Amino acid sequence: MVLRDAVEADLVGIMEIYNLAVENTTAIWNEHTVDLANRLDWWRQRTNAGFPVLVAVLPAEERVLGYATYGPFRPHDGYRHSVEHSVYVHPDRRGEGIGGQLMAMLIEHARQQGRHAMIGGIDAGNRGSIRLHERFGFRQVGLMPQVGCKFGRWLDLALLQLTLDDSATPPAVTVRASEPR
Repeated sequence: MVLRDAVEADLVGIMEIYNLAVENTTAIWNEHTVDLANRLDWWRQRTNAGFPVLVAVLPAEERVLGYATYGPFRPHDGYRHSVEHSVYVHPDRRGEGIGGQLMAMLIEHARQQGRHAMIGGIDAGNRGSIRLHERFGFRQVGLMPQVGCKFGRWLDLALLQLTLDDSATPPAVTVRASEPR
């Protein structure tokens, strides 16, 4: 297995994993599957903004076994040092350590980019994902009861956070006037 940056040819595999999660799990709180044009737009937006989209592939087949990414935590300037991430593994390859390898690479990427905090919003009932995050040092910092729904039931959102560095203060920035928001 090889971990690398995703290329356009990987989007079919990413789309398959995403759609399987939509149809069968509460890992993604969407109820509609996506098409290839959607994933292409998503991938371009992420990579053009400097965010990673990583894949785990079998080199001989170029089959996508899992993918990981992060993007903005929230859209406001004050959150620029924090990112929210996602890690997904094809259902027939779960339990093989692929998610952990993708997570490790994603965390290292965030540190190299100078990010300060990585946040995961996880279905509170997804014990496997929560355990994976805890193994990497994430800690639960919040629980939001019944903020989502899927498959005819309310879902609780667990917020997990990993602080990526030990800086006491954020990098200096010059405050500038901007257009009204």
